[in-house]
Amino acid sequence: MTPNRSSSPDRRARIEQMRRAELARERRTRALTLTLSAAVVAGLVGFGAYVLDEESQEKQRQEAAARAPIADEKSWDAKKLGRDHVTQTVAYPMKPPVGGDHHQVWMDCDGAVYEEPVPEVNAVHSLEHGAVWVTYNDKAPEDAVEALEKKVARTPYTMMSPVEDQAGAIMLSAWGRQVTVDGADDPRVNQFLARYVQGPQTPEPGAACTGGMNGTAKR
Repeated sequence: MTPNRSSSPDRRARIEQMRRAELARERRTRALTLTLSAAVVAGLVGFGAYVLDEESQEKQRQEAAARAPIADEKSWDAKKLGRDHVTQTVAYPMKPPVGGDHHQVWMDCDGAVYEEPVPEVNAVHSLEHGAVWVTYNDKAPEDAVEALEKKVARTPYTMMSPVEDQAGAIMLSAWGRQVTVDGADDPRVNQFLARYVQGPQTPEPGAACTGGMNGTAKR
């Protein structure tokens, strides 16, 4: 049977048209893929820049808080606070103590929350390592105590325990520094932590807050 040659140009034209259409689809697909990829990259870059900016701003806020004066903060001359290791009880001139001679074993202070009072001579050693000690008595509101327990539990170089015979309901102590606050949301809490957790007052910066005395800790 003799082929219909008159139809061959039409067939070739249809094939060429189909080929051009396929190439056009491939170009559109590549363009769409590149556009979506660029959008995703731009979004990730933008999100990363946003996160970095937020982290930078938060760091600046913390640094500003650490520099700002803390209202009603009490301080003692660090040079006059003893630092000898002793085995006997020490009669500290302030409650809770903010420094002085102490036991050679420190209290664990890596976000430790203690249910019972802890030995002062061990707690003072923790302060020497740059810890902040949060204390409270039975006048402190229960919700404030719970909120502070959560804050301490997620903050390295801090510890918390009851001290029934302290003057204020809630107090924060570091080596040579102390403040009484009104509650967990008192801005001085964050100020004190920002300034004195491993702060410039620390006699032994970088010393461990783990591997010491554990006591009765909730966390």
